[in-house]
Parts: sequence; structure tokens; C-alpha cells
Amino acid sequence: QVHLVESGGGLVQAGGSLRLSCAASGRTVSSYNMGWFRQAPGKEREFVAVITWSGGTTYYAGSVKGRFTISTDNAKNTVYLQMNSLKPEDTAVYYCAGGGYILFSNTYYRESNFDSWGQGTQVTVSS
Repeated sequence: QVHLVESGGGLVQAGGSLRLSCAASGRTVSSYNMGWFRQAPGKEREFVAVITWSGGTTYYAGSVKGRFTISTDNAKNTVYLQMNSLKPEDTAVYYCAGGGYILFSNTYYRESNFDSWGQGTQVTVSS
């Protein structure tokens, strides 16, 4: 497992941008699939994005594709989520996750692929 700590959340107006960071310790992000999930009030946690360790393949939820970008900085052992053109419906607690399982193109979004989770960071988008 890997220890994950998120940062970078906050309050932003619709149309604005935020960059979330997830610092990892205990394992290098380059050897782990790293993902972002989010949970809005009253809703279940949902997949946002993932980047694979094997080749840097990325997958995104349809609701964020084209607006969000996941990336890693191996030197800093950190994964980022750049969020642009934010909408009020993006308001949620965002969680960083890590996992060593093989990801398949039809199941990459499942929480069961990840065994390490951060504590979450709040993102609030005002209209």
C-alpha cells in the first residue's frame, strides 16, 4: 500500500480552475495505478480519472473528459488533477487512490482496483 495525502482543494467560481495534488509515500507513483474519485453530498463516490503505471494510459469519466487532466511527477512522487472549466456540479470531496492491480479497459473505473486512499480534499464551485 501507499500513503496518500491530497491538497489543493478550495472554493472557486464556475469557469475557474484548480489543481489538486496527491503526495504519495511508501511506494513510487510510477509503479502504481493512480486515480481520482469524488463524492458529492448525498451521492455515492464516483470515478473521475486514472493514470496507469505501465505506460501512462489515462482514462476519464465522461463528465470531466476534456476539462480535467491527470498527470504524475515521478521526481516529486505526486499525482495531479488539473481541473479547468469547473462547474457547480463538480462540487465534491475529491479522493486520491492508488492500486497495483492490472486495469482493464472495461473495468478501470471500479473502486476495487484501488487499495490505498487519501483523506479527501473539498472542492466547491460556486455559480
